[in-house]
Amino acid sequence: MKKIAVFADVQNLYYTVRQAYGCHFSYAALWADISARGQIVEAYAYAIERGDAKQQQFQQILRNLGFTVKLKPFIQRSDGSAKGDWDVGITIDIMDAAPRVDEVVLASGDGDFAILLDKVRASYGVEASVYGVPALTAQALMRAASRYVPIEDRLLLKN
Repeated sequence: MKKIAVFADVQNLYYTVRQAYGCHFSYAALWADISARGQIVEAYAYAIERGDAKQQQFQQILRNLGFTVKLKPFIQRSDGSAKGDWDVGITIDIMDAAPRVDEVVLASGDGDFAILLDKVRASYGVEASVYGVPALTAQALMRAASRYVPIEDRLLLKN
């Protein structure tokens, strides 16, 4: 059975799905979709910790599905801008997992990850699947993936 590692960029998924569809992403549907193709041996969801009760409830739902939730503190800068980016952490974890699995799955539309997917495919011979909102996923990321799955109807939580 194919061994799969999953990496979910929670902030990217939240904002792109909300912008494109006005609803939420279904992590349960993602899990079911990936599980149908193999065994999920590692799964991480990268989020920002704001100390909000509703957010903590969501994080527990992710844990119940099987994700290890990695949290980074929300940083509000003095100029009013905010910082909370997991790109380096996701990159390190994908590079670490790639030698142990047959496929890495990245749920994000962030084009910064294109070079990472090119690297892990070339260096480790793994498949690299990307789940992203079609209108908001970088073309470079789609090209770098061996498989692109558009986030559409079955992967959405409609109110």
